[in-house]
Amino acid sequence: MAASDVDESERSARADHLKERIYLTFAALAVVITLSTHGHVSAGEAATTLIVTVMGTLLAVFTADLISHIVVHGSLFTRPELKHAISSSFGALGTVALPFLFIGLAAIGVWDVGGALHASAIALLGSLIVVAWIAVRRIPLTWYQRIVALGAEAILGLAVIGLQVLAHG
Repeated sequence: MAASDVDESERSARADHLKERIYLTFAALAVVITLSTHGHVSAGEAATTLIVTVMGTLLAVFTADLISHIVVHGSLFTRPELKHAISSSFGALGTVALPFLFIGLAAIGVWDVGGALHASAIALLGSLIVVAWIAVRRIPLTWYQRIVALGAEAILGLAVIGLQVLAHG
């Protein structure tokens, strides 16, 4: 299905889902990099820090959606709007599944926490690229424009990693 075949409300819903995934992935990436630069963090501490960050980010995004909806529409969410807001916000949890899996493997001794955090950073950066691909795949762009969009997302992810290492290294 081409982008031109999708109505405006469906486009908006897709954009919301992608936006929440990007927010959450960047937040998780910043935390994972910070944890990995501190050294000697336990798997439990890493998992706790990541889950608090993830849930805090999702609740903040949901709250922002609620408040902006009230400002724009002058009312609370209708049932379908609430369902969409919850789905958009909390549906983004899948983007952080691998970091939790990797940290869980570190907790049972399959590998060390540092390795799990580095693998998590790579997985999150990959997730950003996949989300960008999902965003541009049906848009009528040239191959060059698609590469620029995907490259920009990857560069921003690497910039987050670089800033976190600079700040905590």
